[in-house]
This record gives sequence, structure tokens and C-alpha cells, in this order.
Amino acid sequence: MNVNVIGGGPGGLYASLLLKKSNPDWDITLYERDPADNTYGWGIVFSDSTLSALREADYRTHQQITDRFIEWDPIDVHYDGEYIRCGGHRFAGMMRADLKDILRDRCDEVGVEMHFETDVDDPNALAAESELLVGADGARSITRETFSERFKPRITEGNAKFAWFGTAKPFDVFTFIFRENEDGLWRIHAYPGRKSTFIVECTEETWRNAGLDEKSEDDGLAYLEDLFADHLNGYDLESKLYGWRNFPIVKNRTWHHDDENVVLLGDAAHTAHFSIGSGTKMAMEDAIALYEGFEEHPEDEKAAIRWYEKERRPAVEALQKASRHSRRYFETVERYTNLEPQQFVFNMLTRSGRITYDELGIRDREYVDEFDRWYARRTNGTEAERAVATPPMHQPLSLRDVTVPNRAAFSPTPSSDATDGVPSERQLRRLSDLGSEGVGLVMTEPVSVSSIGRITPGTPGLYGEEHGDAWASAVEQTRKASDRTTLGIELVHAGQRGATKPRAYGLDRPLPDDDAWDLLSASATPYTSSSQIPKAMDADDMKRVRERFAYAVQLADQAGFDLLQLHFGHGYLLSSFLSPRTNERDDEYGGSLENRLRYPLDVFDAVRAVWPDEKPVSVKLPATDWAPDGYDLTDAFAAGARLEEHGCDLLTVVAGQTTANDRPKFDPDVLGNYCEQIRNEVNVPAMSTNYLTTSDDVNTQVGGATADLCQWYPEHVDVNSL
Repeated sequence: MNVNVIGGGPGGLYASLLLKKSNPDWDITLYERDPADNTYGWGIVFSDSTLSALREADYRTHQQITDRFIEWDPIDVHYDGEYIRCGGHRFAGMMRADLKDILRDRCDEVGVEMHFETDVDDPNALAAESELLVGADGARSITRETFSERFKPRITEGNAKFAWFGTAKPFDVFTFIFRENEDGLWRIHAYPGRKSTFIVECTEETWRNAGLDEKSEDDGLAYLEDLFADHLNGYDLESKLYGWRNFPIVKNRTWHHDDENVVLLGDAAHTAHFSIGSGTKMAMEDAIALYEGFEEHPEDEKAAIRWYEKERRPAVEALQKASRHSRRYFETVERYTNLEPQQFVFNMLTRSGRITYDELGIRDREYVDEFDRWYARRTNGTEAERAVATPPMHQPLSLRDVTVPNRAAFSPTPSSDATDGVPSERQLRRLSDLGSEGVGLVMTEPVSVSSIGRITPGTPGLYGEEHGDAWASAVEQTRKASDRTTLGIELVHAGQRGATKPRAYGLDRPLPDDDAWDLLSASATPYTSSSQIPKAMDADDMKRVRERFAYAVQLADQAGFDLLQLHFGHGYLLSSFLSPRTNERDDEYGGSLENRLRYPLDVFDAVRAVWPDEKPVSVKLPATDWAPDGYDLTDAFAAGARLEEHGCDLLTVVAGQTTANDRPKFDPDVLGNYCEQIRNEVNVPAMSTNYLTTSDDVNTQVGGATADLCQWYPEHVDVNSL
């Protein structure tokens, strides 16, 4: 079999070696445009799992590689004048040039034909003359470009600027340095090697403020050496190819072209941000999978390359997901500079979603114990050192004069069991049952402020004395079961999503005309094509609805609730004003975000005026419409900031459902990510709503400042029992 390989980096060399070793009669030829001994990178990093795969694939190179390894365990973080170390993160690294030497020698030994300083201008010709063409030619792959109609690549760039340097300064472990000067905040990723790798990253604004867009190489290096003089200790920075870049994000719809037997691997197929140290690791694991594909299907090249992609894609996509989280963290790390160093570091360590609170405890129990003690001191507002501290989930949260005893919350979804707004026994019993489970906060399901504000005929309400009495009875029963749990009520007006059948019949299915009631919304736009067309609210409607909210709030206070939440999301009435997808008004309540916020803020102010000062008000705030030209995260930042100005104490972050044809992201982490961004951008306490099921989830989110409260769905509690 005739195999051509384009690219002489670790991925291309390792694929050539493994295929030739396993198939000595194959003719394998490698082409590389650079000289054999040339490499632009500095150090590379491997994890334990990669090392075991290398050992299985080729023991000889594994031995040579590990002989040159420098191994380390801790991660050091320098931030805001403090230094924090967390152990248990086992890494091994070496110089990229040394790895290439080992692989090149081994390729030569097994008989791979290698041509260096040879440009390949026509991959089509190479594909035509071979049974297999491997494109291992990096992020700017000419192989991928030549067959782009088949691979359908998607290539974008990260927002931050970065540059790679080397230094003789011996960094002994993975070291992250965050240093702020008059130009902005700088991030350093440094790790050991025969020469240490020193990556500098910053926002484009910081880069321009420092004049690095105009400085020469010598001036640029001098600037950085002066800025980080205390960490470099007099050692110089070295550059092989001075230049600042934005990180290329490479994805392809497919990595193989089985008509021509062409396959991509490494950066040509996919990239992962350098902050998770996986580029070379992924390329070499690709090479192993390609070799294994031919072991599985020795007589069928097409089956072999399909097997390769099928085996590798899930693992690569998981790494790319972690990489995306990590890259975005470093691109927006300014958002987290309000955090104290201990929480800043915990947030950084858990940024990619691959490491949780419990995982950190396994890796470095002493670090987590110290973090727990710090978190308890901070929460309790004391400097007193205690030997024993409970994890973040079990720490209280103060909102005005209300103390939520811990950070877990139950918040059931809407049910349809009420009669004329009077909650049923089952709905009331659910509140008291959940209140006896020991969580810090129990919310009601959405409770309507008026009969025409109900979602379904069975939506519970709070618009008459009989409703208030029923809820007061439930609060009293819950207090008997547990007098520590904070009880919250969520008020809603369904707006355009009202007058629908119970969810058991399907979502947003309208009631028959004889059973329905007239609907209100920001504009006369139906929620679905079969929904009733609502009336666009006039001034009298706005006044009446505002008064219904205020009246309901008074009843909620009399019933004994501790916390009030207004629903601004999911396409309900107040959400219909926020979103440009549903607000088509041309008066002072439509158009700009400031105008679209006007009525929801009017309602908020009316509510805040009658709700006791000592009790907190929360808003269920959408992060995005998940729809083109809709309300987005930037709008959410602005809306959250305005709510904070008006006295909002807590934001509960939701997304989507503003329109029936939205494009939701089915990612279990996405709502948590939105919550973290809004919480730290707006600096208001926030409650996350992604589906957390374990105490580890809650400790990770609360400890890492993703959320201050977390809606929790443990397996042993049926929160949505109705």
C-alpha cells in the first residue's frame, strides 16, 4: 500500500511510524516544508492517559519520550499579590524539538521515507498516486483547504492575543500569572522543560495599549521582561518566530474523504486551546486511532478511516468543549477580578468543567480544606480561623434580612391542579413536603397574579383572599416541618402563553374558544401559529396588570413568604416586553432595550414598594432568546445592571422559550455558564437553573462563583412530582 503523509510534526511522524511498523511492506512517504531540525514551539505537555496509550502503541519511543520527561504535580497561581498552590494535577512535559527528534529517528529506523524542506502544492496529485493521504499539516492545512468541499471546515478565531516564548528561567510546575498594569490585565501560562515555555496572553485592547502592535521584537520582549521581572529573575525571554496571533478554532464536518482516501489528523482536523495543554496529545492520539483503524480493517482502507473518525470524534469533541470553556475564561478573565484570590483560583481550576470540587478534593485534600475554611470565614464575615468548615453548599447566604441556610434550592415546574386559581391540596402539600427536605430555599411553582394571567386553567393563583388563605396555610404547614427553610413565591402573568391546555396534552396547545380567556402581551403577536392573538397592552392594561402584581405581593407577604420572585422569562408577559422578537411597539415601551425594559421595571418598582424592605426580591431573568435578532447576553448584562439599580437582590438565570421556534442549546452546562457570566458581569447574587443532581455540582458552582444558589434535583427527591 502506498501512503503519503503531509506534515512532519508529531502527529504526522507518529502516524507514519505506527503504520509502517505494523505494515513493513507499505510504502510510506512523509513531506514537510520546514527543515528536519526546525520547530517553532517550545515545550509540550502530556497527561497520564496519553502516556499509557503511547506505551501500548510503540514501547521503544515511549521509553525514549519518558526518559526525557520532566514531571510535576502542582499548579501554581499568582494573582493579586497572592500565591496559591493546588497539587494532584499530574503532568509530564518535554521539548517539542526533542519529541520530533525521537519520532524522526524511529521513522527512519522502520523505513519511512521523509522529505524535509519540501512544499506540497498539490495534495490532489499526492492523493491520486496513493491509497491513503494523511493531512497532518497543522491549523493552516493545505490538505484541508484542497478538499474543503468534502471536509467543510469551520475556522474562527479567539478574541485574545497571544505569543509563545521560551526562557531559561526554570519554572518547576505549571504556573499561571495574572498581572495588571496601566495597559490592562496580562495572563501567563508557564511550564517546565529543558527550557521553560512562557505564553503571554491578553485582550486586544491591552495589547494595543501596550503598543505591541507597533513595537519591534526587541522592544516587545523588553516590555514583557520588565513587566514580569519578578518572575523571570533576570532571565531573558526568547522567541523563535516573534508574532502575536489570535487562537485558531478549527472544526470540520468530517475528517475523512473516503472517495479519495484522504484523512485529516491533529490541528488540521481540530484544535484545542493551549490552556488545556492538549494539541500534541490530540495529534498523537489521532495517529494511534488511525493505526488501530487499519488493525481493525486491514483489507479495507475506507472502513479503516471511517473507524478512525468514529472512534476519535467523541473524545476530541469532549476536549474541544473543555477547550472552549477554558479559552473563553482566559479571554474574559477581567470579569472575575472582583473575586478574592482564593475564589479566583478555585474558579480558574474548575473553568473547563473537567475538574469539580470533589475531584479537587481527591487531588489535593489540603487545598480544598483550606478553601472550605476560607469560604466559611468569608461567608460568616469573620477572620476567625476554624479547624473544621463545611463545604460551600452548606454555607448560608444573606439576602437583606433573610438568611438562606444553605445553597440548594427546590423550584418545581408548572403544574395544573388548581381550581379557579385556588391551589389544590396536592400543590400545597408539595410545598410543605419539599420544605421538609432540608434545602435552603423552596420556591413555589409559577403563581398567577390574575385569572387571565394563568398558563392553564389549573395554574395556581394569588389574586383573591381565598388564594392568600390557601398559601398561608401551606406556609404554616411547611414551617411546622422545618422552620429554617426559606420559602419563596414566584409570580407570573402568562401573557401570550396563557389559556393553554395542561402540559399533559402538549406544550402551548390553546384551549377551545369556549374555555379560553382573552390574552394580553406587549404586541399582538401569537406565541404559536395556532395560539390566540393577544391584545397589545394599552396604558389602562399596564396599570391594571401592575396593580395585580402589587396586590399579589401584599397577599404573599401576608401568607408569610420570605422571598419574592418575578418571572421575566420564557415568553410570559414581562418577557414579551424584553424581547425584540415579541415587542413590536413603536411607543416608549418598544424599540431600544431601555424602552423595552421600561414596563418590566415599572412592575418591579411597584412590587418593591409594597414588599417589605427586609425581604429580598428576585427576578427570573433570561440570558438569551436563543433566536436570531433576539434578546442576547449583552442585553441580559444591561437588564441585570438596571435591576440591581432598582433594588433586585437575586437573579435566577434562564434562557429561551421567548418564541416557539427558538433554537435551544441542549448542553447541560449552558445555563450554568450563562449564570456565571451574568453573576460576575453584573455583580448581583445569582441562582443557577441547570440540572444539578449532586452535592458536588452545587459545591463546584457555589465555590467557583458560578452561582450563589443552585436549583437542585437529587435523585431521591421528586421535585416536579405533579
